[in-house]
Amino acid sequence: MSSMHELLPIVQTAIGPVILISGVGLLLLSMTNRFSRVIDRARNLLAISERTSGPVRARAAAQLEILWKQARLIRLAILLASVSVLLAACLIILIFVTALFRLENAWFVSLVFAACLLSLIASLTVFITDINRSLAALKLELFGHRPDDHSPKGVEGPADGRQSG
Repeated sequence: MSSMHELLPIVQTAIGPVILISGVGLLLLSMTNRFSRVIDRARNLLAISERTSGPVRARAAAQLEILWKQARLIRLAILLASVSVLLAACLIILIFVTALFRLENAWFVSLVFAACLLSLIASLTVFITDINRSLAALKLELFGHRPDDHSPKGVEGPADGRQSG
């Protein structure tokens, strides 16, 4: 590489993965916040289950099981998103190295980029699965104390039929 003139297009090419890192970083922030909330909720339910017995304890135990599964899903989503960021960072270095040494590794750059995006897609898929599981916990919490209610038919609000919000 002989001049700044040759370096500028390479820097421009590397901007794409940098933007990807920034966007995935925001997703990771959201995921870690969600993970923290699941952990806090589980700790609260555990304290409740230790102080109570009967149906309340059984309901708390069922919710704890759901929260355990959610925490594992969120952890996997965070791991996959982190791998995506790691691959994007590697991609930036790879772009500079291939340009600096004038290597023709388009297939390898493409492979790293595809792996980065596949990891992001997997992370988002797991995260969406977690969101759906959180509805199971909410359903159990809202409708679990009425044995005749197995699912909300027409969203009426709380179990007493009043509109919320």
